[in-house]
Amino acid sequence: MERRITSWYSPCLQRDMPVAVYGYYGFALLMVPTAAADFLEYERFGLIESLRPFIDSGKLKVYSINSINNDSWMNYEAHPLHKTYMHKQWNYYVYDEVIPFIKNDTSSETPIFVCGASFGALHSANLFFKRPDLIDGCIPMSGVYELTEYTRGYYDEDVYFNSPMHYLPNLTDHEILEQIRRSNHIHLFSGSGEYEDPESARRLAGILYGKGINYELDIWGGEWRHDWNTWRAMLPHYIGSRF
Repeated sequence: MERRITSWYSPCLQRDMPVAVYGYYGFALLMVPTAAADFLEYERFGLIESLRPFIDSGKLKVYSINSINNDSWMNYEAHPLHKTYMHKQWNYYVYDEVIPFIKNDTSSETPIFVCGASFGALHSANLFFKRPDLIDGCIPMSGVYELTEYTRGYYDEDVYFNSPMHYLPNLTDHEILEQIRRSNHIHLFSGSGEYEDPESARRLAGILYGKGINYELDIWGGEWRHDWNTWRAMLPHYIGSRF
């Protein structure tokens, strides 16, 4: 498997931000890590290896980036306004730095789909729904789509606009809605086992249905818990059967 690590100094985040790239060509899969993890998390826990057949065959090229959750929602000493600021800056980093990097590394026509598990699921859904002009779809796994689950009671306009369960019901911008509707790749997956919250995926699906947005909702059984075994099984299955 072709693997390389690159990095650059991010003007948005004022720090070096590394990216792991796997593969030669294919559509781009942008991977957002869970919770307070880093850009190599999916490699360490075997998820990249589970995608090897698709990477080696040129079906997809994976870009795995860092989160800054340790400086935002996982930083329990920080003021909430600092957390929302860092969250917004990370969004800008993805839109203004990572997406152009991927396009330059592939082509301007290469589809980009964003994927993540757990907290990464919320980020991946949010990144797509906010900028469907830049991202072509999302694959959130085992997510909770209310940012207030992570804010310890804090709520303001910035939390609202980064919490899909809050802003999507009120989204009326026709152009954005049409861009979202044109995507054939909104895949909401969850297990039903320990620490999973399939109802969150069902609630998000209900909002999408009410907006006339096509999606796939797939809830696996109670033997599938909130853990790597689930995601190592889920993601290759859907990459192989849906793309």
